[in-house]
Order: sequence, then structure tokens, then C-alpha cells
Amino acid sequence: MKPIRLPEPPGSPPRGVPDIFEGGVYGVVKRAIIIGNGFQASENQSIGLVRALGFSERQTLYRVTRPRGGVNEWLHWLPVSLHKQIYYIIRLIYGYSRVLFTSRGKRVQSLAGENGGSVGLSSILEADVRSIVTMAKGTAEKDGPLLVVACGRDTISIASSIKRLASDNVFVVQIQHPRTQLSRFDLVVAPQHDYFALTPLAQEQVPRFLHKWITPDEPPNKNVVLTVGALHQVDSAALRSAAITWHDEFAPLPKPLIVVNIGGPTRRCRYSMDLAKQLTTYLRDVLDSCGSVRISFSRRTPDKVAAIVRKELKDLPKVYVWNGEEPNPHMGHLAWADAFIVTADSVSMLSEACSTGKPVYVVGAERCKWKFSEFHKALRERGLVRPFTGLEDMSESWSYPPLNDTAEAANRVHEALADRGWRLRP
Repeated sequence: MKPIRLPEPPGSPPRGVPDIFEGGVYGVVKRAIIIGNGFQASENQSIGLVRALGFSERQTLYRVTRPRGGVNEWLHWLPVSLHKQIYYIIRLIYGYSRVLFTSRGKRVQSLAGENGGSVGLSSILEADVRSIVTMAKGTAEKDGPLLVVACGRDTISIASSIKRLASDNVFVVQIQHPRTQLSRFDLVVAPQHDYFALTPLAQEQVPRFLHKWITPDEPPNKNVVLTVGALHQVDSAALRSAAITWHDEFAPLPKPLIVVNIGGPTRRCRYSMDLAKQLTTYLRDVLDSCGSVRISFSRRTPDKVAAIVRKELKDLPKVYVWNGEEPNPHMGHLAWADAFIVTADSVSMLSEACSTGKPVYVVGAERCKWKFSEFHKALRERGLVRPFTGLEDMSESWSYPPLNDTAEAANRVHEALADRGWRLRP
């Protein structure tokens, strides 16, 4: 229902009118929910966008969960709802069979545990379409429309169902390309390299009879926001805060401070101990021009890769390897580093580093293929990164316009809301 604008009294001067007569609460978005999938890299993108829109204090995280372990590792490619149904049936038939529900010595996690209950995050709610739709409709008159931000394959069906069932009360943003039926969402935020399948090079690499099965199968439309990399939470305010928090630890370190972020191999960026040996050899070659070197590993880093790095660099006084214990120095590294060396597998780590405007060197890009190679090509063409060769003078600084994907995506959300007659009031 569209609110009625009351006429001004005759002869009264123009003046501002309350929200209720200027689109009312019906057109003012004051709250947001995030549909997560339990993976930090995906949820970080949604949280970053919501933060950039000013909803840091007015957001609720819902999470889509899958049972894991044992037979579930063979079912995770199914739609999440179908996976849960099959899992439930198997449990009814076989109970808690160790063969079916144990993987590598670990018993399958309960849904409550996966959803944060075992790590102090019991407030994270299960992403149930019916309850979210009921909440959005039931509170619309009082609290206005609901912004829904989702990221990851398992969130697609949830977010699109919320849009379908409560389209008048929600604005749904899906991060990462949903592959088909973009009209199911109000806005899609996707990296440019997700469209690599449509490029002439990709079409040459794929047999012709498979072309119609490659997705996405059409160019982006006006409801698609293209980014270079991944969205994240790193902005100037976050860096200033981290600089203060980590001042006592990082300020005294000899300069330049070089931060090395090591990820893990993926299907599109394959490597093993060979890359670890290459990296440590190159680091030794540039150590004379470094003041300090801080190294950290991601959750995906294989133990054998981390072991080689520690072994090869353990006796070097300039080098410190983070032991994985809290607090995580990642934000401190971003704030205080003079330059970064990042393995090519992680779009998230590279996107965050490139948002600082500081030198970023990439190791292992030649091992990446398909859309990951397109991502690295885009970074190089914009002057955001350089390959790490071991010949660099790490005291030499260079800069570029920082990568600002999150802020640009937030601006597009504002524009899309305005086209609908809505606006944000954080």
C-alpha cells in the first residue's frame, strides 16, 4: 500500500515532512539479514557489503547448514534441501552407522554444532524460508522493508524463495553468480571472471557440444554488478582501527615489513610442496631488502606446505611465522605491512591486499587456469599486482588506485533501491 501524501495548509512555507509522508517506513530500509553458508570467505563478502551500507549494528546472520562427514561428502553437490532429505532417510534406515557417518576418524557434526552452537555462536539462526518470510511480512508496516544479502551456492535457493514469497517487503542481493535465472534476485554482485566462460578463449577450450551447458550462458544484464575481486570488510575505518590495535606489536618492527599470506591449492590453482619450495627460495633471495617478514597460513593451507615453509625459514631472524593462535593478526598485517606477497589461489586475500594501495606480489599465478587466470590478468592490467620472482628490491615502493569493489557495490545497491522508490536509512 502506498502512503498518502497530505496537502500542505494554504499559505504555509515549504518544509521537510516526516518519513511517513515521504515514502513512509514502507520505503525506508533500516535493517538487514545475511544468509550465510558457514564458510568464512563467503560470509565475509556479505558482511562486508552490509557494513559498507551502514548496517553493522542492525544485521542478523542466518545460516544454511549441511550435514557433513562420511556419506555426506558424496552428497554435497546436491541442492541443500534434497541433501538433508536424503540424509534424514539414510539415518532412519541405518541409524548412526560408523561406515556411513564417519570420515577420516571424525563423526558427522550435528546441525546445531555446524551452525555455531559449538563455538559460542548459538545466536546464529537456521536459514528457514518460512520464518524469514513471515518476519519480513509481519514487521514491514512497523520496520519497513528488509534487505537480504546472501552469498554462496547453498544460499541461492533460500534467497530466491524469500524474494518470490515476499517480493513487496524485501530487497534481495545475491553475491557470486547464481548461474541461471538472474531475475530471481533484485541485484546480483559477481566478479568479472565469473563470465570467463563466455569469452572467445574459454569457448575455444571447451568442446563445442558442451557450449550450451557452460554457465553463465548469457552476458550480464542491468541487475548485475561486476567486480574485479571479492567483497570484504577492509575499508579505511577498519584499517585505522587495526593500526591502533596492533601498534605496540608492529610499530617497533624494522621496515619494510613484508607480509606473506599463504592459502591452499584449489581445483583451478593446483600446487603442492613445489610452490612452497619456490616461495621460500625467493624469500631468501629478497631477504636483504626486507626489514621484517611476517608469514601466515589460511585454513586451507595443507600441513605439508606449512611444514616446508617453517623448516626452510625457521633459522632466519627477520622471519616470524604466525602459530595460528588467537588473536589473528590479519587486520594488523593489512594495516602495518609495507608490501604483500600472496599465493595466487585466494581471490579474497588478494582482493583485501589490493584494497590497501600497497605493493602486492603474487606467487603461483602461472599454475592457475580457467577463470582464475582471467582474475589474475585483470589484476595485472590494472597495475594492482606484480609477479614475485625473487629478484625484487622489497624496499622499493609503488602504488595504484586501491581496489574498491565493496564500496562500488554498495553504491549500486543505493541506486537500485532508488529505482524502486526505496532508500536506506542506517
